[in-house]
Amino acid sequence: MNIVFLGPPGSGKGTQADILCEQLGLAHVASGDLFRYNLNNDTELGKKARAYMERGDLVPDDITIAMVKDRLQQPDTAQGVILDGFPRTPPQAEALEAIFAELGTSLDKVVYLNVPDEEIVLRLSGRLICRKCQATFHKVYNPFTTCPHGECNGEYLYQREDDKPETVRARLKVYHEQTSPLVDYYRQKGMLVEVSGVGSIADITAALLEALGVETPPEKRSD
Repeated sequence: MNIVFLGPPGSGKGTQADILCEQLGLAHVASGDLFRYNLNNDTELGKKARAYMERGDLVPDDITIAMVKDRLQQPDTAQGVILDGFPRTPPQAEALEAIFAELGTSLDKVVYLNVPDEEIVLRLSGRLICRKCQATFHKVYNPFTTCPHGECNGEYLYQREDDKPETVRARLKVYHEQTSPLVDYYRQKGMLVEVSGVGSIADITAALLEALGVETPPEKRSD
């Protein structure tokens, strides 16, 4: 099964993709990981991408698409993949379909993990980081009580600039502008399934499995 995950930053796509890949025996193909791999290993694609990034330019689609194509030809993708962070636009979606066709397979489902903007703002803007040990806390979900290393009393906690509420809202605005056409693209093709990304991790996983019409293999079930 080949699946694309769509959803705003902070929606839990990466967490759910990891869980489903483990349960269903799929490979997790995240665009961020692809860039890090190619840059860190100084591949030809990584060198091309770095040249654009160092100039402050956007990396062209053809380089990103080439990275995805190379990754989808690796042996661990034979049983299927969950793509996270790609595609981001209808042209990238068309390129993905062409890659799958060339590989003799196809995209099965597109999951849209829907989380209200204010929930995303709460999740992301509540994050706090310790300057001393880099431990992460959350104002609501994981408030600071004691230092995990016994070295401070919370005096080093700070909020990253890109986690501030106004910055998160700006990121969400860009996300919706870029992704809405892609959601419509897949909806018109009858491939889109929408799942609420609000609730416990286990409940969201169960909803995803139901939406995809698959059952967790007995040996993978927690019970």
